[in-house]
Amino acid sequence: MISRKLKDKLAGLETPFYLYDMDLLRLTLESAVSMASRYGYKLHYAIKANYDPRLLEMIRSYGLGIDCASGNEVRCALEAGFDPSGVVYAGVGKKESELRYAISQGIFAINCESLEELEVLSALATEMGKTVTVALRVNPDIDPKTNHCIDTGQADSKFGISYEEILENSERIRQLPGLRVRGMHLHIGSQIRELHVFEYLCEKVNVIVENLEAAGFELEFVDVGGGLGINYDMPENEPVPNFASVFAIIHSHLRVGGRPVHFEFGRAIVGQCGELITRVLYNKTTATGRKLLIVDSSMTELIRPALYGAYHNIENITSAETKREKYTVVGTACESTDKFDENVSLPVSKRGDLLTLKSAGAYGQSMASRYNLHDLPRSVYSEEL
Repeated sequence: MISRKLKDKLAGLETPFYLYDMDLLRLTLESAVSMASRYGYKLHYAIKANYDPRLLEMIRSYGLGIDCASGNEVRCALEAGFDPSGVVYAGVGKKESELRYAISQGIFAINCESLEELEVLSALATEMGKTVTVALRVNPDIDPKTNHCIDTGQADSKFGISYEEILENSERIRQLPGLRVRGMHLHIGSQIRELHVFEYLCEKVNVIVENLEAAGFELEFVDVGGGLGINYDMPENEPVPNFASVFAIIHSHLRVGGRPVHFEFGRAIVGQCGELITRVLYNKTTATGRKLLIVDSSMTELIRPALYGAYHNIENITSAETKREKYTVVGTACESTDKFDENVSLPVSKRGDLLTLKSAGAYGQSMASRYNLHDLPRSVYSEEL
């Protein structure tokens, strides 16, 4: 809850901007690291969720590695001071220049997502005189029970190599020069709230690891990805995700012979610590009677609602009104899809009021664009207010 004193400070700042609660980020990291340490699990932060330098600095201080999805993310992680030995590089379409950079930096592992990628990586590593540690990203065909736009582990997904294809080509893969195939990687999707899905994941991993071993692969670690969701509906009720339950489920159901187990959390680490602060520009009523609040941010600052119908809790943090109205909150971009939510119950809102879109720390600022030549949103940190 934002205090009256903080509201007054925020009201004097130019909007829109992302407000980061650094105390909550610290609390989240403490929980994740503490729960993981019970089982000796290794945590990597999925940098695609948010690469704000101040957030990365704190995440690094808690000893997390980094999960990257592009060559520039690898570069960002290393420039932010993360040890190459804790950096993994996934991504379904890696360019040669990106692979060369990753190879040259000696990162922990490159997670390969197709047979052809393995062949290209082998040729590059051989040419560079290097041996690269590889994890096979296996597509396990699991429904993660989440938004279909962010599931990644079903059979028809673009992500990962089909399990059957790996077994059919196991000898070919193992003989590729310049590669040490030492890991198995899965990631089935994001914003997973039905935790029993992780039980299914473990059952699949157990079988896959056993069969990969039988096919001659010498696996030294297992990477089960991330995907743990956050509470977008009532963020105050669950500011820190339920790491304890996920790790307990994995510990109870995963049978991988004592191999190190790695996780890659993004949203679960930073999702709740960030919110988008925006100001009401205008009230407007359409010909059909729909009440619009036009705010000074848009899909260029937070694209998730327009991109795949994501929900963010919206509050008016400065109105003193007790009467409430139903509003459709829309942005400034020249697109009809540029709306944050419909039928939002808010105190009667007027020009100049501040709204907050909560739970926006993940995939908000990192997905921002300059469409309509908007300025990129800036960051404001709670410890500076």
